[in-house]
Amino acid sequence: MPDGQGRESDVLVIGATGTTGSRVVDVLRSKGVPVRSATRQPRTTDQVNFDWADGQTHAPALRDVSAVYLVAPVGEIDPVPLVEPFLAEALRQGVRRVVLLSSSAMTEGVPPLGALHTLVRQTMPEWAVLRPSWFMQNFTGAHAVARGVQEGEIVSATGHGRIAFVDAGDIAAVAAHALTDEVSHDTDHVLTGPEAISYADAAEVIAKWTGTPVRHRSLSPADLVAHLENTGLPTEFAAFLAALDEDIRSGAEDRVTDVVERVTGRPARAFREFVEAEL
Repeated sequence: MPDGQGRESDVLVIGATGTTGSRVVDVLRSKGVPVRSATRQPRTTDQVNFDWADGQTHAPALRDVSAVYLVAPVGEIDPVPLVEPFLAEALRQGVRRVVLLSSSAMTEGVPPLGALHTLVRQTMPEWAVLRPSWFMQNFTGAHAVARGVQEGEIVSATGHGRIAFVDAGDIAAVAAHALTDEVSHDTDHVLTGPEAISYADAAEVIAKWTGTPVRHRSLSPADLVAHLENTGLPTEFAAFLAALDEDIRSGAEDRVTDVVERVTGRPARAFREFVEAEL
């Protein structure tokens, strides 16, 4: 997008090799937008060295950038001390717009990501916060849910609670608009797929398509913590995940929004479409 002098400047994508970041890069490039991919191990000329823990990498990464896709530092209980000086440097270098990836489970002020909502909104002249529901991509790759699919049993503490799983490609499509639309969105977007389903429903769809038995086993939150600890997760993080599942059990994620279609002009991908294409 053009800078204040009308020059075409880069969009910096943090987490450019991740689930959403890699797709944001692809969407922006398909639109002809100059992209700078932030990574701790740059391998190509369009990649730049960036490490949240190394402040010396921040200023060079932000040079000649007009907008930033911001993925918070992974594993930080309080990411504000790392992100706040980064945003200050972004402002100093003339960056106007930041699009923050957050979560539908995180409202403004709720730690750990909710504090970043306030920071981005109050710091940047132009902004958006993306709050996607649980990713459909959790059912593939190395995610715990994907391992459960492979082993024939998805384990959670969600009970019959429903989730409107969203495709990472749809998140990226909305992000690309939020980063490049002439008028800044200046809002938070709750992103969902077109239907809310339970893990039992998801298991049934997967089993029918793949022909391999898959079921959902629901535990109590306390039992899920113990189960996750046995897989090697720290107690604090296991308790955090169990609490999210308990919220789902209570209906916190049982909602569908039209944001994907409203922003991109096309319907959000359905879970069945995802399964038939990816599994």
